[in-house]
Amino acid sequence: MPALAPPIGEAVAVKLVAIGKRIREHRKVLRVSATAAAEAAGMSRVTLHRIERGEPSVAMGAYMSAVAALGLELEVVNPQDRRSGEVNEDKAPRLPSTIRLTDYPQLKRLAWQLHGVTEVTPKEALELYERNWRHVDQNVMDPQEHMLVKTLVTALGGRLLV
Repeated sequence: MPALAPPIGEAVAVKLVAIGKRIREHRKVLRVSATAAAEAAGMSRVTLHRIERGEPSVAMGAYMSAVAALGLELEVVNPQDRRSGEVNEDKAPRLPSTIRLTDYPQLKRLAWQLHGVTEVTPKEALELYERNWRHVDQNVMDPQEHMLVKTLVTALGGRLLV
């Protein structure tokens, strides 16, 4: 049985629901099942669903595990910094200078014709994804590779035919 929720104000409840909704939306974008995400975060599927609903009785550590398992980050920001513009606006993940094919199984499958090549540039990786997107099995793509694709498209302005 879940623990009783600590007393919280309406503003905090709204923020927890927003965090849970964002976690769920990102999981759906990545096409990761609740079961797989929960296993990656080291929790039960039920706990993940409670997090996605923004329940305050779930431990902060569980929220952080869910966030990390999906390749997200949770940041504590001083509202005064946000108003004064001091918050770091560079939130986009940075592109590596080279991408190792062994780190990304779907990309490695797409690069089958590149004999002896173990690394590609971000531009080359995006071109491989763009030309061969129809051959990518998104159901087995791990969150790390989903994040790579999203970062490549955002940073390099690519377009995937989905």
